[in-house]
Amino acid sequence: MSEAAPASTGSRTVADLLPRAAELFGERPAIRHKQGEEWRDLSFAALHEDAAAVGRGLLALGAEPGERVCVLATTRPEWTVADFGVCMAGAAVVPIYPTSSPEECAWVIGDSGARTVICAGPEQVAKVEAVRGELPSLREVLSIEPGAGDLDLDELRRLGAAIEPATLAARIAAVAPEDLYTIIYTSGSTGPPKGCVHTHRTYRAAITSVTSREVFHGGEDLVYLFLPLAHSFALIVQLAALDSGTTVAYSAGDPQRILAELAEVRPTFLPSVPRIFEKIYRAVGAERLRGDGPDEALVAKVRAVFGGRLREASSGGAPIAREVLEFFWQCGIPVMEGYGLTETGTAVTVSRPDAHRFGTVGRAVPGIEIRIAADGEVMLRGESIFSGYHGNPEASAAALPGGWLATGDLGSLDADGYLTIAGRKKDIIITAGGKNIAPSNLENDMRQSRWVSYAVLHGDRRPYPVLLLTLDWDEVLAWAREEGIEDVSPSALAGDPRVRALVAADLDRANARYARSEQAKRFTILERELSAERGELTASLKVRRAEVERLHSQRFEALYQER
Repeated sequence: MSEAAPASTGSRTVADLLPRAAELFGERPAIRHKQGEEWRDLSFAALHEDAAAVGRGLLALGAEPGERVCVLATTRPEWTVADFGVCMAGAAVVPIYPTSSPEECAWVIGDSGARTVICAGPEQVAKVEAVRGELPSLREVLSIEPGAGDLDLDELRRLGAAIEPATLAARIAAVAPEDLYTIIYTSGSTGPPKGCVHTHRTYRAAITSVTSREVFHGGEDLVYLFLPLAHSFALIVQLAALDSGTTVAYSAGDPQRILAELAEVRPTFLPSVPRIFEKIYRAVGAERLRGDGPDEALVAKVRAVFGGRLREASSGGAPIAREVLEFFWQCGIPVMEGYGLTETGTAVTVSRPDAHRFGTVGRAVPGIEIRIAADGEVMLRGESIFSGYHGNPEASAAALPGGWLATGDLGSLDADGYLTIAGRKKDIIITAGGKNIAPSNLENDMRQSRWVSYAVLHGDRRPYPVLLLTLDWDEVLAWAREEGIEDVSPSALAGDPRVRALVAADLDRANARYARSEQAKRFTILERELSAERGELTASLKVRRAEVERLHSQRFEALYQER
């Protein structure tokens, strides 16, 4: 069956994607997940049956076409079951990051006008219950796990048994391409999150842009997914994989087990963030590139880390250093960069192993136009672009001048259409001397340091740039113990002259790549990691630059007072 399987289900909307996939792929594994110590499979047919039962349950509760239903859970099979169940009922999914605070949950639920929230279990239910009094439109709180909420999913399915399958089929058939599919909220790096409105047409176009690139081949292909499904990057990967008959294996949820799980499930495709590739790259240490490239033993070692079958990986969410990409390329693991936003249903440019250029994020996918504005801003137009921000016409108009999406990113196109991103327009630093600096360049270089996890460059209207750094505690602790350092508390290590010397050496190497005006002259080390709870990171772990500068203003000021 895998030889003759189509590249796509050819669904008209996302609502009929899973019913078509169940017909085409039947008992082929759709989802692989861990129960205890064993990996279990859920077929396309079983996934469809489970999602349809949830869809009928929502109809029994009175869900109307276009009604918003929030999903507040980690990446797990039930997230996908709930997502498709909502979609098949003609309602619209509104994801909420599982790390969100009660106040953040209240904002998304209230702003979207959601009537129902599907939570993972008691912990997430408690968040919603804490703010339920502020949400007059909220009708019920459901729980995936039993013993919490107004109903659990099993009770919802039993409730739906009274609804005829033909009733759900009619609801699916009634969904039109221009109907609302999802509202995905931005990570809120500047101000409250904004809800990006996507129709079935825009997301179906986004799915097609991935499947037409032949990322997934169905059959024995397997995608390993640990990224949050509340993020549009993970969502589009999952939808495109299932649309092409490809199995998706979900992480069990422990970040410390990602590498072990890669070896267990042996994926052929890995969507990830740069941090995973950077940590593996650093772990190789002295075995890195020698002469013309890594030797056969090192190549075998690196490929084994990913399970031995990895055909391709994708890195998104933040820039990744060219030296890291080149290393994995030489090991036979092409890590392809792309570019997209929540507003675009993710990928609008992609790189392919047979058509890529290091340092770029690839070329436009079919149906997308790119132009560069006079000030260098990347402008986009095409089928997968969102229709605006929910309930925010002013922000929508500002984001879509003349029908083009103003991305807020600065970039350039070469003669062959390859796009290079220079950084966020709002993040550009203008020093007191009038020099324009894109902070992401040096920050990205410092993240390649074995000792550094995050770097934030500061220097707007200042005489020169300085850096706030956080340590990679696993690496620093291991080194400190080898050195016989007794006090390994975070505050002691952050201030230890020997640790500062390690970091300073890597900063010197990074600085050497830039003009003097772009070099960080001083740095400070934070005694802890940046965190989403303190507001320093978004839910997708991007730095909230303005908040970091506000919270640590005294540290930055002290760097300029040093003699």
